[in-house]
Amino acid sequence: MAEDLLIIKDASKKEKYKSIIPQIEALVTGETDGIANMANVCAALKEQFNWFWVGFYLVKNEELVLGPFQGPVACTRIKKGKGVCGTSWQKKEIIIVPNVDEFPGHIACASASKSEIVLPLIKNDEVWGILDIDSEYLSHFDDVDAIYLNEILKFING
Repeated sequence: MAEDLLIIKDASKKEKYKSIIPQIEALVTGETDGIANMANVCAALKEQFNWFWVGFYLVKNEELVLGPFQGPVACTRIKKGKGVCGTSWQKKEIIIVPNVDEFPGHIACASASKSEIVLPLIKNDEVWGILDIDSEYLSHFDDVDAIYLNEILKFING
């Protein structure tokens, strides 16, 4: 079912999330294909927030493998414990990086990326994927993003 998103521009970050979350829920409700849902989540978030890069990595054979995303080409595979994504996977926790150049072992898939937030997708206490979002601005992400993005991840089935 085709959907048009109502994108609000002149609003606070919280207001933007509160507007886009029910729209994302409507997009994915009734769709059982996880890849399709991840693709629509990426598109909706990219459209609402205009971040540099929004995408999913999926755990396959003990690596994170690139999944649906919006933005420039990306790293295809990431080892557990490597970079921000691999560290989030290993620690099973959300990681907010205000300046990626200061993160030990950061993997620079794109030099324009300056800050990052990574959220693990967990089922039965195992990480099966991660949501990775990059910004071209320093200190772009905070706890508000972590809270609302984690809410959105509840709509993604693993």
